[in-house]
Amino acid sequence: MYSSSSVSLFGLLCGLVVLLILPFSSRASDPDPLQDVCIADLNAPISINGFPCKPDSEVTSDDFFTDFSKNPTTFDVFKRAVTLGDVSGFPAVNTQGVSLFRIDLDVGGINPPHTHPRGTEAGIVTRGKVLVGLVTTNNTFFSKVLTPGMVFLIPRALIHFQLNVGKGPATFIPIFNTQNPGVSDSLTTLFDTTPPIPNKVLTKSFRVSNDVINTIRAARASN
Repeated sequence: MYSSSSVSLFGLLCGLVVLLILPFSSRASDPDPLQDVCIADLNAPISINGFPCKPDSEVTSDDFFTDFSKNPTTFDVFKRAVTLGDVSGFPAVNTQGVSLFRIDLDVGGINPPHTHPRGTEAGIVTRGKVLVGLVTTNNTFFSKVLTPGMVFLIPRALIHFQLNVGKGPATFIPIFNTQNPGVSDSLTTLFDTTPPIPNKVLTKSFRVSNDVINTIRAARASN
């Protein structure tokens, strides 16, 4: 049998543990760094949770800066250009729990529906007119047309998109609470896997014929 004093002490300890753990569940998705600086060594193999640090003796001032000022000259099939500011494009964010990108959309360009499984996204439009839309897990659709200076928020892992609805190029800067938010493109996830998802699964899921699925696969393969 436990004494009342030992039970009370046990309850107090449990309470303290809960109080200590709860705040961490809502924090940024990356763990706190244990050093001031850890410039990623991109030439080294990735470790369990990020890249190893470049030796302190090799760190320079340039490591802490990157350039988002240049307008792109080429775009992908979606009329989109991405300037990387995650750990692969801006090694200084390694272990810092933050990253940012520059996304440019040519006239009519789109950042197609996708999710970021590891991070919440906050973005600011700096040029043009952008329709931003997101879908919650109860299938509610939210959207708004944004102009320069306006800000949007995409909760972690929700499907969202950005579409240029203006008459000229558009630019926005998304910022994440992780050095590597990851991206899961809805189209790529379904149609570009290796090995491919069986057509039977896709035809039953979309309630379309086999010809429709083959047409989509062929269109994506030609781009």
